Amino acid sequence: MVKTLVDDIAPATEDLAKALWGIYIGGPITVDYYTDFCIYRTPNMGKIIFYEDRNFQGHYYECSSDHPNLQSSFSRCNSVRVHSGSWMLYEYPNYSGCQYYLRRGEYSDYREWMGFNDSIRSCRIIPQLTSSHRIRLYERDNYKGLIAELTDDCHCIQDRFHRNEIYSLNVLEGSWILYEMPNYRGRQYLLRPGEYRTYQDWGSMNAKVGSFRRVVDFC
Repeated sequence: MVKTLVDDIAPATEDLAKALWGIYIGGPITVDYYTDFCIYRTPNMGKIIFYEDRNFQGHYYECSSDHPNLQSSFSRCNSVRVHSGSWMLYEYPNYSGCQYYLRRGEYSDYREWMGFNDSIRSCRIIPQLTSSHRIRLYERDNYKGLIAELTDDCHCIQDRFHRNEIYSLNVLEGSWILYEMPNYRGRQYLLRPGEYRTYQDWGSMNAKVGSFRRVVDFC
């Protein structure tokens, strides 16, 4: 079970949460879900449009917040437009199955987000409250054998650290995407700030890691 950094911190007041977001985006907003460490959602954080057919054709559905079950909104997803925000799409409801990281842009075919099929059943916006990113990599479970601390993207773990397995992680700042293969390819896993004592904690079936990318595109 992932232990996030907010677990040890008492919730902040709603006024403080609103003030933090007002400073961040330059104006007043309504807070949906907040803690004193991280505010996860607001109504105007992002916008994404799902299309049933390729090249932005067919029935479409517009979304602006986390959605645990999209099954009633569209039957398949073959193209996507991300107008704002960074998003994680999931193959199954309740944020399960294969994960796909999408930044602002147009994706005319599911293969452009490295999808394995046209099934998207839930989505989550990834908040970015800091410009700093730090993650620690360990060669064994429970933070034993520190390999390195990363503060920027790494396109190939093998080239940089001469290994392709990571057994535990500690995300200290920012959100990251872990890729199973080098050059940001293969299965993807969202890593939010918190402790990952084994590779099962980030949802993987093995310790194979190829590359890391910071979540930096929010606007």
